[in-house]
Amino acid sequence: MLTVTDNARTAVQDLAQQAGVPSEGGLRIAQSTGQPGNFELALVPAPQPDDQVVDEDGATHVFVEAQAAPALDTLTLDTDPEAQGPGFVLTPQP
Repeated sequence: MLTVTDNARTAVQDLAQQAGVPSEGGLRIAQSTGQPGNFELALVPAPQPDDQVVDEDGATHVFVEAQAAPALDTLTLDTDPEAQGPGFVLTPQP
């Protein structure tokens, strides 16, 4: 299952709060419809029924589209220190 770093967890919570996303909402990762092999990240008010909820102690609000889950199983979501503003990167799990 996708893992989420503490930095990414905090960034998701901050972004969701700033955007006025409900408490059950969060960041959804889905396969890109226009670019196969790429992923789209979006703030959503709630997970879709078939989404995988990445949840550690009820604090992580990251949802993974069912079709994208196998490709993300061995990855970690982290923040991108090089990004202008909030940015995320997917890296292999150690």
